[in-house]
Amino acid sequence: MNYNWNWKIFFEPNPMGTGTYLDMLLSGLWLTIKTALLAWIIALIFGSIVGVMRTLPSKAADWFGFCWVEFFRNMPLLVQLFLWFFVLPELLPKAAGLWLKQLPNAPFWTAAIGVGLFMSARVAVQLQAGISSLPRGQKMAATALGLTTVQGYRYVLLPMAFRIILPPLTSEFLNTIKNTAVAITIGLIELTGQARSMQEFSFQVFEAFTAATILYLLVNAVVVTAMRFLERWVAIPGYISGK
Repeated sequence: MNYNWNWKIFFEPNPMGTGTYLDMLLSGLWLTIKTALLAWIIALIFGSIVGVMRTLPSKAADWFGFCWVEFFRNMPLLVQLFLWFFVLPELLPKAAGLWLKQLPNAPFWTAAIGVGLFMSARVAVQLQAGISSLPRGQKMAATALGLTTVQGYRYVLLPMAFRIILPPLTSEFLNTIKNTAVAITIGLIELTGQARSMQEFSFQVFEAFTAATILYLLVNAVVVTAMRFLERWVAIPGYISGK
C-alpha cells in the first residue's frame, strides 16, 4: 500500500475559506449533535404516546398504534427521508409545497423529523414492553387509590416502565446519532458529509474518516456515561436495577 499519510492536513485551510479542515469536521459534528437531539426529542414524545396507546383497552387506540409502528419501523429510513423531502412537497397544495421547498435549512428539519419519527416506532415498542412487564398489581393499586387512567399512567406505570427500559433507550439514542448520517442523501452536510468533503478536496481519505470515527466514538462515550448516571439517579433501592 503506497499511501502518503498527512496528519497535518487537519490544520491546513479548507477550500471554502471557513477555517481549517478540522473546523469543517467540528462544524459537521455540531450539526450531527443538533439533528440527533431534536430527532431524539421527537422520538421520545411520539414514541411515548404511541407506546401508551398500544397498552390501552381501546381497540381503536391499539390499532392506531399498531399502524404507526408498522409504517415507520418497516420502511427503510433512506426511503422515508426521500418521501418527506422530495415527494411530500409535490403531494401538498401548491402553496404549501412551495413553502416547504423554500423553508430555510429544509434538509436539517427534514432529517430531524424523519429520523425522529423512524425512531419513535422503536421507542413505542420498548415502552409497550416495559408497561406490559409491570406486575398487574401496579395498575390495580393505582385504581384502588382512586386514580384515573391518565393519572395511573402518569404517576405509577410510566415512571416504573421508563426505569425498566432505560438501558435499551440508551442504545436507541446511539442509533439515532448514527442514523443522522443517512441525511447526507438529502443534502445535510453533517459529520459524515464533512468527512466525505474533506477527502474529496484533500485526497486524504483515511485521515478524514479516522477523525470522523474518533468523533463519533467520543460522542457515544459521552452519551453512554450520561445515561449510566441517569440510570443510577432514577434507580429505586430494592427494585429492578436499584441497590
